[in-house]
Amino acid sequence: QLIAGPIVHHKEMLPQFAKDLIYKFNPSNLAIGLTIFILGLFKKVVLADNIALHATPVFEAAENGVAVTFFEAWGGALAYTFQLYFDFSGYSDMAIGLARMFGIVLPLNFYSPYKANNIIEFWKRWHITLSRFLKDYLYIPLGGNRKGSARRYVNLMVTMILGGLWHGAGWTFLAWGAMHGLYLCVNHFWRWLWKYGGKDASYASYTTELVSRIFTFLSVVVAWVMFRAESFDAAISMYKGMFAFNGIALPTWSERYLVNISGIFSSPEFIYKGMFYNAVFGDVFIAVSMLSAMFAIVWFAPNTLELVKLFNPALEFEKYKQLENKYLVWRFNTWTALLLALLTAISLYFMSAPTEFLYFQF
Repeated sequence: QLIAGPIVHHKEMLPQFAKDLIYKFNPSNLAIGLTIFILGLFKKVVLADNIALHATPVFEAAENGVAVTFFEAWGGALAYTFQLYFDFSGYSDMAIGLARMFGIVLPLNFYSPYKANNIIEFWKRWHITLSRFLKDYLYIPLGGNRKGSARRYVNLMVTMILGGLWHGAGWTFLAWGAMHGLYLCVNHFWRWLWKYGGKDASYASYTTELVSRIFTFLSVVVAWVMFRAESFDAAISMYKGMFAFNGIALPTWSERYLVNISGIFSSPEFIYKGMFYNAVFGDVFIAVSMLSAMFAIVWFAPNTLELVKLFNPALEFEKYKQLENKYLVWRFNTWTALLLALLTAISLYFMSAPTEFLYFQF
């Protein structure tokens, strides 16, 4: 747990260890912890590991010098975006759930980061304890925003570059950190510009928020390519595909069927093996269905801790209570017990082979 998160501070843990109650069996803590753990396990072994089957081949092809197409590149980048999200947030849920079974409450580490409307908000939602660590032990000691705007931007860049190196001693991680440092500098400058113009930076119409969220999400996806790529050459190959430097071409099978669209329905076997299959990306129909479902989950569904918010699932959780979910709340009853049993059975079914958490690679 200490390797990947939530990253805890002794002042959060030692007072809890001093309480005699945590050394006694508590069925309520067991129920809450097991619920969070099972939901996290489902995220990892069912969602993350299965969408990885469509992310890994694309990045491997780019690493091997294959000129990936526009749709292959974006498909692979989006697949990895959701793989990392469900893998790491699932890991955090499992860590929080395991601790809660024994009466220990860990800090919040994820809170629907892909719902963020800007990069500043993204880093308040993604790997929250790492953001806190970088802020407390790098950004503030460097001077934070106390020494003028120019120094703040320098401090942001230095902090994020070092944050990139924290994930691994490689140039791609350094570049990923630099990209997010640049994102944050642009975001802060835009806020200053907006405020300088006499406008309230907190105000935004629904349309503006939607555009901001889409733009933020796409910026994060673009940066994840550098994070995932094994080398700069692989990352550049992916970017060439994503930004159409290799052109935007329809699949080769489509030519004769664009003339006679009814011919598509003449061969069910062709539809499955030809129309919905890509040599790099795999089964397109399954992949697109999974990506669509995952997109709906991360943008519109409440997160795990939001579901169980009535049971104090994490330290300082009250800061987030005012956010999205107001209606769907977890209740302990027969139906939720059956749902957890079903999710456990599905998770065990997909655990035929051991897989490691992504963050143990960093």
